[in-house]
Amino acid sequence: MNCFERCLLTAALAVAALPCPAAPAPTPTTIAIKAARMFDGRGDKLVSPGVVIVRGDRIAAAGSSASVPAGAQVIDLGDVTLLPGMIDSHTHLFLQGEEGGDDTYDAQLLKQGTALRAARATVAARRALEQGFTTIRDVETEGAGYGDVGIKQAVERGFIPGPRIFASTRAISTTGGYPLEGYAPEIEVPKGAQLIDGPVEARKAAREQLGNGADWLKVYMTHRSWVDKAGNLVSQPTLTLEEIKAIVDEAHGWKKKVACHAYGGIGLKRALDGGCDSIEHGLDLDDAAVAQMVKQGTWLCPTIAVYYMHWPPEDTVMGKRDRKRAAVHEPSFRRALKGGVKIAFGTDVGGFPWTEPLAQEFAVMVRLGMSPAAALRSATSMAAEMLEMQGELGVLAPGALADVVAVRGDPLQDVSALGRVAFVMKGGAVFRNDLR
Repeated sequence: MNCFERCLLTAALAVAALPCPAAPAPTPTTIAIKAARMFDGRGDKLVSPGVVIVRGDRIAAAGSSASVPAGAQVIDLGDVTLLPGMIDSHTHLFLQGEEGGDDTYDAQLLKQGTALRAARATVAARRALEQGFTTIRDVETEGAGYGDVGIKQAVERGFIPGPRIFASTRAISTTGGYPLEGYAPEIEVPKGAQLIDGPVEARKAAREQLGNGADWLKVYMTHRSWVDKAGNLVSQPTLTLEEIKAIVDEAHGWKKKVACHAYGGIGLKRALDGGCDSIEHGLDLDDAAVAQMVKQGTWLCPTIAVYYMHWPPEDTVMGKRDRKRAAVHEPSFRRALKGGVKIAFGTDVGGFPWTEPLAQEFAVMVRLGMSPAAALRSATSMAAEMLEMQGELGVLAPGALADVVAVRGDPLQDVSALGRVAFVMKGGAVFRNDLR
């Protein structure tokens, strides 16, 4: 090799060693969604027309005056109302209703294997998204361990369609505080929640669940309920104040929150004194509880409609209990609404079959005094605030994630329109469009 050839080789090797220039990032697709009306998740009124400009997985502009960029893909949905993707703050992906046949609570835990329950949870996740709920807070797996974290990961990695999931994993209660129950004492049966006794076990359970991917912790502060001789609804308390304080302290140290199933009475009082971030159900809130919730900023997720379903006969112990639950729940919700408690929408689906509509909860909330706009905010911007995702979820506004839903009709005039979902976009990707 002569000198000239050696110089050429050296130069070629030097050029080859240089880093290749990075390929330019692809320009995010711009989509313009147009409709007759729009509810932005924050206000009390609709704007007309509705226009949402989506770039990639984010909203670039929204409102009646938003201009359509040149070259944008236009999706004109016509005579529908655009909404932010809705949020159901109380679901159970791993439950399929608890009534009869192969789907009693006991049968689901004892006879249905983990793979079957996970397959059915996959269908449930899709069912939520189909109905316009692009985010859920799943408040425990009822004996399916950390299955909700697995479903969440499958959705995030694109293996299955479903909403964003805030997972609560196993939930926490005490010995004697959660089913399965009624079996011979010498037979050890699985429980639907992780059972603890004492603040040390309570803190350890919190650490285990947080370490295994819990976004929220779910705690059962009451268990059985019954009607006493005076006709009052009584609820069995579970965790002591020291136990719930340990769980809340641990969760807050991880910058996570605690949702507390609590009907009323001693268990509710302990939940509030212990610093729970949300009260689930809150069937029997008195004036003192309402005042404490407002002072502390505690959320209420009332789940009302489920308490009107599948009542046993009126002359049975369970029938009397179920009717009393509904009877006290109505004034309790009105009291919370009037008192200014922050309310997040939740259905308790899984407690009833996933084949039933999630939107039925809106009609009950409105019947009990909530305006349609406030009910819709409870499932959009208010729920996003509870999840500490304000500005990211629950609004049609610049910078928010591009979760966009369209319903047939005007939901502020007829709240049943929220059950007539015709278009669903999650994170800028169209999942459903019945209006092509």
